[in-house]
Amino acid sequence: MTDILFQPFKLNDTLTLQNRIIMAPLTRCMADENLMPTTAIADYYERRADTGLIITEAILIRPDGQGYPNTPGIFNPEQIQAWRMVTDKVHARGGKIFAQLWHTGRVAHPSFFGGEYVLAPSALGLEGSLPRMRHLTYTVPKPATVTEIEQLIADFSQAAANAIDAGFDGVEIHGANGYLIDQFLHYSSNERQDAFGGSPENMARFPLAVVDAVIARIGGDRTGLRVSPGGYYNMTPDVRDREVFDYLLDQLNTRSLAYLHEGMFDDNLTFDFLGDDGKVSTYLRKNYQHTLIGAGCYAPEQGRQALLDHKFDLLAIGRPLIADSNYVNKVKAGEPPVAYSEEMLSQLI
Repeated sequence: MTDILFQPFKLNDTLTLQNRIIMAPLTRCMADENLMPTTAIADYYERRADTGLIITEAILIRPDGQGYPNTPGIFNPEQIQAWRMVTDKVHARGGKIFAQLWHTGRVAHPSFFGGEYVLAPSALGLEGSLPRMRHLTYTVPKPATVTEIEQLIADFSQAAANAIDAGFDGVEIHGANGYLIDQFLHYSSNERQDAFGGSPENMARFPLAVVDAVIARIGGDRTGLRVSPGGYYNMTPDVRDREVFDYLLDQLNTRSLAYLHEGMFDDNLTFDFLGDDGKVSTYLRKNYQHTLIGAGCYAPEQGRQALLDHKFDLLAIGRPLIADSNYVNKVKAGEPPVAYSEEMLSQLI
């Protein structure tokens, strides 16, 4: 196959992908009342196993990280067992699948877990109400203590081990899109003046500690990370963020990750403080030396050209894979995939 989209790609000595099309993580809120994946969700991922790698919807590392209804967890034995049904089906089709691990931080809501507060870097709440649950408004979070931060690091590590027990090929740490890890990396959400705030080195301390703990637990060959240097979702951009991500990426270059994943819904968004053309993908390619996944509204022909131009190494596809489970074969055959529409979010197809 001469088409670069469908050429195998060697992530490392452990994992080789059958093509360069990655299924992006897509929150669907389809878990059951116990936050477990259902047979329908297993079938949903199985139908997309011809992508090079499936990255699941974000999976909760612990109950107090929940910010949306019916998002799955991987913090108890029953959930681990339920995920085995998913991974078995994907592997039977020859696919590979990573679990995206998250804690939503200040985006969480106490009503989901019967708590008194949610944890975040600082006492800086979001305005407005929760998606899908407009009767609930965001609360002002409690700044996490050092002890609580250390426990969060341990819980990310344990969730990674749980994912491997559930049969996943690896995990992606969700460090993007305004959730807990990302909140430490931006000045608009981190006003701390201790070892976890106030300077690039301190603001990157918790994210790097999570990365290191997960690598130590399951290996760097099975560990990916998603980042969004341009704060745009549940986040206000700040020119000072550039220095934080310059430092973070410099440190990540010394780690042996499976990949770094651009956390953008639209790669056409630009941020002046990132330099060059202002695109997150350009900034990451310039500052990260290893395997990079690009994302953000790429049509097949645009993604193909970006790969040929070495803008990134793998192409993440999101909503088109919600719309068409046969997306890979359609693109390979030169046929138009089914068009995405918002109505598709309410059903598994």
